Amino acid sequence: MFDFVKQIARHEDLEAYRAENWHGTLEDYLALVKASPEVTRTAYQRVHDMILSYGREEYTDSKKRLIHYPFFDDPTHDGKDAIYGLDIPLMRLVNVLESAASGYGTERRVILLHGPVGSAKSTIARLLKKGVESYSRKPEGALYTFAWEFEKEDELLGGARTARCPMNEEPLNLIPKNYRHKSLLELGIDIGTGRVSGELCPHCRFLYRALMERYEGKFDKVMGHIRVRRLTLSEKDRIGIGTFQPKDEKNQDSTELTGDINYRKIAVYGSDSDPRAFNFDGEFHVANRGIIEFIEVLKLDVAFLYDLLGASQEHKIKPKKFAQTDIDEVILGHTNEAEYKKLLNNEFMEALRDRTVKIDIPYITRLSSEIKIYEKDFNKEKIKGRHIAPHTLEMAAMWAVATRLEEPKKANLQIIQKLKLYNGRMLPGFTEESVKELRKEAAREGMDGISPRYIQDKISNALVSDKSEGSINPFLVLNELESGLKGHSLITKDEDRKRYRELISVVKQEYEDIVKSEVQRAISADEEALSKLCANYIDHVKAYTQKEKLKNKYTGQFEEPDERLMRSIEERIEIPDSRKEDFRREIMNYIGALAVEGKKFDFRTNERLHRALELKLFEDQKDSIKLTTLVSNVVDRETQEKIDIVKQRMIRNYGYDEISATDVLNFVASIFARGDAKES
Repeated sequence: MFDFVKQIARHEDLEAYRAENWHGTLEDYLALVKASPEVTRTAYQRVHDMILSYGREEYTDSKKRLIHYPFFDDPTHDGKDAIYGLDIPLMRLVNVLESAASGYGTERRVILLHGPVGSAKSTIARLLKKGVESYSRKPEGALYTFAWEFEKEDELLGGARTARCPMNEEPLNLIPKNYRHKSLLELGIDIGTGRVSGELCPHCRFLYRALMERYEGKFDKVMGHIRVRRLTLSEKDRIGIGTFQPKDEKNQDSTELTGDINYRKIAVYGSDSDPRAFNFDGEFHVANRGIIEFIEVLKLDVAFLYDLLGASQEHKIKPKKFAQTDIDEVILGHTNEAEYKKLLNNEFMEALRDRTVKIDIPYITRLSSEIKIYEKDFNKEKIKGRHIAPHTLEMAAMWAVATRLEEPKKANLQIIQKLKLYNGRMLPGFTEESVKELRKEAAREGMDGISPRYIQDKISNALVSDKSEGSINPFLVLNELESGLKGHSLITKDEDRKRYRELISVVKQEYEDIVKSEVQRAISADEEALSKLCANYIDHVKAYTQKEKLKNKYTGQFEEPDERLMRSIEERIEIPDSRKEDFRREIMNYIGALAVEGKKFDFRTNERLHRALELKLFEDQKDSIKLTTLVSNVVDRETQEKIDIVKQRMIRNYGYDEISATDVLNFVASIFARGDAKES
């Protein structure tokens, strides 16, 4: 055990510990401020700088310049609370913080995150709290507070020797107001952004005045009792980070926000109006210099809202029996749409609405981002003993996103097509400008629909279901999603429930098309056969474009290019007869351009031609493989060997396991048995 303790000790970073626990005199601190004025930043400035310390990445989406802030990827905690697909709302949030940091007015507002349930409002608040806590431990995020120290027990402290500032105030608040302006200028502090503008808290003000009397106004003597120390914020230790959650009306007490009298200390100090007999441990006190989060802020009792209004507008709170006290903290609340509608309809809440900056946090409407949510929770590292078949999470995410989209107003556009456009896929007849217009005409998109939590619950149900047999597939999950709609507590309209069921059918059809395509590719994934088919096609296209004849290697006769062969390939990718000549010349020009550069043509580099060859080969080979015989369970040895080869390709190329590959082949076989040979 002793060796084990020593082993842990060897990994300790004593230098970092000493830096985090730095302490010194007020003069020492002034030297620090002179060298690094940023240690005096306000809470808003510190939170904004913390976000930017992780960098920023600019990109363009649908001709719109967007900024991604890597901080919201939660890199410090390996993406545990990463936010996906919400760059636009997060940009708005950072803009509000930047405005507040610059002192433009939004620092006097409550930042209200508003959106449907499960849209990451709480996660954003949690990230900000974790971020500012971690930032305070870094050299660039350092901040300081102070304590009162005496050489021996003193009656001012009730017989104690030390007393920390209960609100962890900025040490420069000790400088008298009439000297402060000049002092700050000498220290190089920008006084125009709200820095060092507060007064001492009642507790420190009492000690300051008592010591000034004791030392007959000698400021240097009073400051001799000041010990400045490094402040590290911690939610668990209730230092600089506060969280308030409303309770039922009978148990709500505003002293939870503004502190209460310590009746035990009244006997020591003789008065309930003595600040030393007061507990400055309300959430507003605790959160000073950092962040206070209000969970479901609009469920607060009116008495709490009055405190909230003063805290936001004036940066002051009113503890019981004391004067208004300065605070410096980011006030962040979040609420769902139902509560916000109540606020809008309540004329007595106008003051709160006027002091609120609302930031909408909608559901994700980009498929690739929604998939990441489920991949984070359901992956090989977390899910042991169960295989999740390819496309399972994708189909669940597709349905979730589809429920959040508004029906397209264009008659020729289906909701799944709209979903694909939003996901960055280009469709014939649509441009980036079209996508921009689609988003603009659907202002409320993402504010309704199915929550990610519902999807996560149903995937979990599927994983433990008796039907899973070691592997879950999209149909199992989609069936779980559909069966759960009947008892879904948040769906109040029958027409919504009906629409969601219809969308499940649409997603199932999309999945059918995907797996048919994969099986087709697996069957036709014979590289040698593809190369021969391509070489044959190119020979005939070359002869066709150059108006030549081809020598038949069997008869030795010269013949016209095989139009039937060429069209059998081109029709697979819907090249109309009127466009066949353009397509063939395009292929030959491409080959010629490669030859000029000294490169050899490879059909894999031309996606359309590659797909056409695969589909042609599939049509030629599917009868020999006799996939449809799987349905009858009567398969001869030769056919079974061919099917096993296809199955291994499914496992190797697409991520299936033995069970899910067999399921998919059986499913696709049943489609062909029905005579459904639709090509995707």
